[in-house]
Amino acid sequence: MSASRITKGYLARHPWIPALGYVAAVAALVAVTWVALGDIYERHLALAAATDLLDRVEGRRPPLGGATSAGGPVGSPFLEGQTVTVAGAALLQRVAAAVTKAGGNVLSSQVDLQGGGAKDGFVSLIVSCELDQPALQQLLYDVEAGMPFLFIDQLVVQAPQGTAGPEAARMRVLLGVSGKWQETK
Repeated sequence: MSASRITKGYLARHPWIPALGYVAAVAALVAVTWVALGDIYERHLALAAATDLLDRVEGRRPPLGGATSAGGPVGSPFLEGQTVTVAGAALLQRVAAAVTKAGGNVLSSQVDLQGGGAKDGFVSLIVSCELDQPALQQLLYDVEAGMPFLFIDQLVVQAPQGTAGPEAARMRVLLGVSGKWQETK
């Protein structure tokens, strides 16, 4: 008896074996196809993400969230005003608003329009204020991170002398701030 005759006889008695083999082969091909398509899809997503990142880095697309997101400052980077006096007033208003936002009080201020940086277009301001110790970091961040771009030239902090009440616990801060002035037309 030959092997092919034995196989034919066995398959004739059990016809479900070839059908089961066929179903198993089709299932294996479907599984391999599914895994390959999943891999292609993952690679496509990775390529799209890399292309998007490259476009953002090279400046062809705006950053995520747009230019008006809460994470980025909005406005002109320069102090604006038709005259240097108006720019000095804008600087004073900006710093006073930052002090007030931090919970402090402005005691005195002096705008320097004729200082050493005035010929380079810089306007300087010296502000004396009182505020709580935890608010100092918030004040410095608000001044330097917002618009227009401001630079802290001087920072003198005097610790409270006594603890005889809530006002005595406030620090006195002397803050020198400058910003570049751009004339508006």
